[in-house]
Amino acid sequence: MNRNQRSVSRRHELADAPRTARNRAGLYFVQSAWAVRCVCASLLFFAGTIVSPADDLSLWKIQKLLASKRYVDLTHDFAPGIPRWPGFPDEMGKTIYWYDKRSDTMGTAFFSDLFTHVGQWGTHVDPPAHFVKACAQLIQIDPKEMILPLVVIDVHREAAADPDYTLSLERIKKWEKDHGQIPAGAFVAMRTDWSKRWSGAAKMENKDAKGVAHYPGWSLAGLKYLYEQRKITASGHETTDTDPGTATSKDDYSLETYILSTNHYQIELLMNLDQVPEAGAIAVVSFPKPKNGSGFPARVFAIVP
Repeated sequence: MNRNQRSVSRRHELADAPRTARNRAGLYFVQSAWAVRCVCASLLFFAGTIVSPADDLSLWKIQKLLASKRYVDLTHDFAPGIPRWPGFPDEMGKTIYWYDKRSDTMGTAFFSDLFTHVGQWGTHVDPPAHFVKACAQLIQIDPKEMILPLVVIDVHREAAADPDYTLSLERIKKWEKDHGQIPAGAFVAMRTDWSKRWSGAAKMENKDAKGVAHYPGWSLAGLKYLYEQRKITASGHETTDTDPGTATSKDDYSLETYILSTNHYQIELLMNLDQVPEAGAIAVVSFPKPKNGSGFPARVFAIVP
C-alpha cells in the first residue's frame, strides 16, 4: 500500500470511530438495561417471598390449621344428681327468666338460669389452694398453663381387671418406651374408662359389702416422677379422686395433697379419653375465673392430629 492509500484508509478509520463508539455504547446500554431488569425482577420475587410484618405476627394460619383437626370433648354435662364426692351437696338449679310469662320466674323476654353447686362439680379443676392454703387460687393459674401437650396413659384393661389398680412408675416408663419422653409442660391423663360408669354414683364408687370403694388411682412414685422429673404442668383422671377408692374410704387423700402442694392444678371426672391418641394431641383446659375460687366446673377438650 502506498502513502496515498494509507492516508485514505486512515481517514476512513477516523470517520468510522464515532459510529463504532456509538455501537459499543449502545451494546453496553442494552446489556446494562438487561442486567437492571434482571436485578429488579429478582428483588420483586424476593420481596414476594418475604412474610410481611403483619403476617409474621399473625396466628391466623395456625388457627386455620387447628380448626381443620378433629376435636374431642373431654367434659361431662353437669346437672342435679350427677356423680360427685359423697361429702358434697347436690346441685340446685332454677330458671329465673323465661321468654314468655310464667308464674315461677322473675321476668320475661329472655332465658336465664340460677345455678347453685360446689366448685368441685362435674368435670372440674382443682387449684392448689383447694387443699393447700398457701398455694395458688383459681385466678392465679396462668392462661399459658391451659393449652398443653396431651399425654394419655391407657390403663383401661388393667383397671377392668383390677378396680383397685394404681398407675405405677413402671407403667409410666413403659409409655415412654413406646412413645418417647413425656414433654415438659404436658397434661397427663390416666385413661381407665371409669367415665363409662357416669350413669350412677354407685357405679362410680363401686363399694363392696363393707362400704369400701373400689376405683383406680395414681401412685405417689408415678406422680413424683411426672411432676418432679418430667416437669409436667397438670394431670387428670376419670374418677372422682386422685387417690384410689381403697384409700379415700379411709379418708386418705395424700396423693391429691401431693399434687396440689407442688402448686399445680388437676382435672377430675374427665371423659372420652378412649377417643384420643396416647401421644400427639393438644389439651385445652378452660374454666371461669371466680375471685378467690377453690375450684369450678371446667371445659376440657382435645385437638387431635
